[in-house]
Amino acid sequence: MRITPRRAAAGLAASALVVTLTACSTSGGGAEESGEIDMESQVGYMEDFEVGTTFKATEPVEFSLLYRDHPDYPFKDDWPIVEHLKNNQNVEFEYVNVPLADLATRRSVLISSGDGPDIMPSIYAGEEAQFRNALLPISDYVQYMPNFQDKIEKWGLQAEVDQLRQEDGKFYLLPGIHEIAKPQYSIAVRADLWEKAGITEDPETWDEFKEQLEAVKEANPDIDYPFSDKWSINSPMEQTLNAAAPNFGTTAGTGFINGLWWDEEAGEFTYAGASDGYRDLVTYFASLVEDGLMDPESVTQEMEQGEQKFASGRVAAISSNDQELVKYRDNFEQLGTKEAEVHQIVVPAGPYGSYLVAGSRRESGIVFGAEAAKDDDFLAMLQFVDWLYYSDEGLEFSKWGVEGETFEWEGDKRVLKDDIDVNGLNPGAPKELRKDFGYHNGVWMLAHGSTEELDKSMLRDEVVEFLDGMNQKEELPLPPAITYDEMQQEQATLYQTNLQDIVYQNTAQFIVGDRPLSEWDDYVAELEAAGMADYVELANSAVAGE
Repeated sequence: MRITPRRAAAGLAASALVVTLTACSTSGGGAEESGEIDMESQVGYMEDFEVGTTFKATEPVEFSLLYRDHPDYPFKDDWPIVEHLKNNQNVEFEYVNVPLADLATRRSVLISSGDGPDIMPSIYAGEEAQFRNALLPISDYVQYMPNFQDKIEKWGLQAEVDQLRQEDGKFYLLPGIHEIAKPQYSIAVRADLWEKAGITEDPETWDEFKEQLEAVKEANPDIDYPFSDKWSINSPMEQTLNAAAPNFGTTAGTGFINGLWWDEEAGEFTYAGASDGYRDLVTYFASLVEDGLMDPESVTQEMEQGEQKFASGRVAAISSNDQELVKYRDNFEQLGTKEAEVHQIVVPAGPYGSYLVAGSRRESGIVFGAEAAKDDDFLAMLQFVDWLYYSDEGLEFSKWGVEGETFEWEGDKRVLKDDIDVNGLNPGAPKELRKDFGYHNGVWMLAHGSTEELDKSMLRDEVVEFLDGMNQKEELPLPPAITYDEMQQEQATLYQTNLQDIVYQNTAQFIVGDRPLSEWDDYVAELEAAGMADYVELANSAVAGE
């Protein structure tokens, strides 16, 4: 995208520095279907960009960006991260600013209409498949991304990347990646109320968790419910069900995506929403509601509602991650509830065992508008993305900020400046790293995908303990890639959307008792009527190598 009238002159200057990667060109811009880039048409890129190189565009460039505006740290166009990227990397953004709650819907509209911005972060694997024709096949261009390639090789993640490939052999999502698995979501409990019930150990199984809820309810009769869930933005209890599902032998919540479950023993996909494991999962949480142990509003309430209930003492446990723990403690402090002690439990095992989701070292990632390859700063964009999201320097910058400004080194450890807090590292500090500086922001750091050292560098001891506990679980086998052709993809998308709507609606109804579980077979029949068998057959016929 053009930013200054100097583009034409810069383009001529660049032509004198042509490298011999390709001799091809296109009428619309700088990229061929093969992934080769006509260097003569490109401006702003660095000729000597490689692992260890700090990216700085050779002239000002601007990329359109789909920005996920998080309510906990509302967007500010004068954040230091924005200013540093402008001054040090020569990069500015044309923002398409979308509230977090509207992200999936707005992104779908933008991509489907052909108006998708150049860079669109915060999208999970599987969500991109239906938009393939309107997205850039980024796999064609990873040869221009040395940091990405380096980490995929060093960390042994090629199988996770290959699992993203579509029928044409290409992948359209550039994933966030971890050196080690970094699960975040579980349940935070009021440890003081647990101790009042005589409980000092975390539950090892979900059945034991239910027993603990019963004991907490009996020991604390003033609470409304022992447990409430606050994340139902796109589907009911989406983070809790996602974390619990592998332990029931299924997939759910944010991990539901295409609704398919890979049966490793049978060597085929089945439909998760109709499986025995999904029924067991839903039955378990429905039993919590039926026994007065879980707030029935969990399947619909806004985040703030759940947080208020927890802060006011109306509930004793709530869905959580390491960042939310800090928020909960701040809320208790503001209300003067000094006795409140909050602790996040390791996700309990279930009837299927103790598992992490498949591909747990892969994070939400980025997709790119198909038209991005036509821009004369396309190569500069690839280099910038590679530096920011995959280089050690870029990963540190987006997470910690700038040495001397937001943090200092103490020996071999980074320490935030005394007046800055994030995740409770400096409780009571007047400034916050996300709200006031823009760092530690999932838009610019792919949900914290990073090296093990960086992943743990900002974690409190309790979070490292949680992470180590979760990494003792076994990771589910990675399913094979489903490689639909264009017509199959259209069919699959229709099936997927209709089936998902039925699953989400009935998941909520079953859990809160609006539909009795005795009607499970009727529900499965509704899925069958919506094409479930044809959808599963379509997926299995499109498994890579079939």
